[in-house]
Amino acid sequence: MQTSEPRRVILAGAIGNVLEWYDFAVYGYFATAIGRTFFPKEDPVAQVLSAFGIFAVGFLMRPVGGALLGHIGDKWGRRTALTISVAAMAIPTFLVGVLPGYATLGLAAPVLLTVLRMIQGLSVGGEYTTSVVFMVEQAPPHRRGVVGAMGCCGAIGGILLGSATGAVLASLVPEAVLEDWGWRIPFVLGLLVGLAGFALRRTLTETPRPHRAQRSPLLDVIRGHGALLWRLAGLSCFNAVGFYLAFVYIVSWLQLADGIAPSHALGINTTSMFVLLPVMVAAGALSDRIGRRPVLLIATAIGVLGAVPFFWLMYDDRTSMILLGQMGFVLAVGMFVGAQPTAMVEAAPADVRCTAVALGYNVTLGLIGGLSPLVATWLVHRTGDNLSPAFLILAAGLLSFTAALFFKETARVPLDAR
Repeated sequence: MQTSEPRRVILAGAIGNVLEWYDFAVYGYFATAIGRTFFPKEDPVAQVLSAFGIFAVGFLMRPVGGALLGHIGDKWGRRTALTISVAAMAIPTFLVGVLPGYATLGLAAPVLLTVLRMIQGLSVGGEYTTSVVFMVEQAPPHRRGVVGAMGCCGAIGGILLGSATGAVLASLVPEAVLEDWGWRIPFVLGLLVGLAGFALRRTLTETPRPHRAQRSPLLDVIRGHGALLWRLAGLSCFNAVGFYLAFVYIVSWLQLADGIAPSHALGINTTSMFVLLPVMVAAGALSDRIGRRPVLLIATAIGVLGAVPFFWLMYDDRTSMILLGQMGFVLAVGMFVGAQPTAMVEAAPADVRCTAVALGYNVTLGLIGGLSPLVATWLVHRTGDNLSPAFLILAAGLLSFTAALFFKETARVPLDAR
């Protein structure tokens, strides 16, 4: 990168992840109101389940979106794929905010909501991976790790922004108004973030690449890089299970296992996610100094050895003990997520890099990550053991530790050499 470009490249790369996870947080925050708006009113529980069901549909579209936008990124350039992905997220987010409900459109309302969430799922599938590919390729060789970690920070920043927006709105707007139409405001405001991202990405200058895919990148990856896909998918297991259980499912778990109030559980989780940001950046910087593999192996080892003890610490109604346990996951998951993006980008050949990283990452995140909270809930109910989700993180850590062993060290190897 030119000396005047680094901040703009990082901001342009991360802003799509901010929008993606902003929408994720806002949708979850207002799921009850969304269910009441778009589904028949006979059964309130069915309304919420339907709202989250449509949310899950978006997750299942991630691998498809990864393949599609990865193909575009490898065939026509990273900037083109990133511009399309931010538009495909911003426009449906805005349309969710203005879409008439069931009372006006009848069955067309949930159908249209599903279509919009599917388009967003396509965008999500290619956004994160294409953005980190672009950022790492543009970064100075000795700073690729920390720049890749900055891309991950966009996701955490988006969750915090969405949660903060929902909380502020709930404190300012009467509950009846919020349930009626006030929930739409954050979705409409999401268009501003999308427009900013679109403008930033349209003005980026993409460095010419010596290798550009000539045939179908998807076919090339499936036929010629199957082993790489398996390694990328295996490496992503700890990210998928660790993050979704320790920082998404954990809010519900704390309420059920410890009996603490929802606002208290959200407050603890928000504090942990604030600490997660500097840990991720520090891990990226550390990987620039000692290599990607050592950081990934240390992080997964902490996750494997600490999963049960960390959950045991959180199985307590004292805030200090809960925070201590969750800080263990902040260290393990934060270190791993901070080093993983650059490790994946450096492992993939330049001509199919977007497609390979998108497929390997999104198949795991879309399937395993999306199902992790459901499986954890089932395990607790089935076994009666509130510590049972820890064993999912332990198993995912073992898989990713094994996968990391099969990655060559790439921290000091030029990207164009692979």
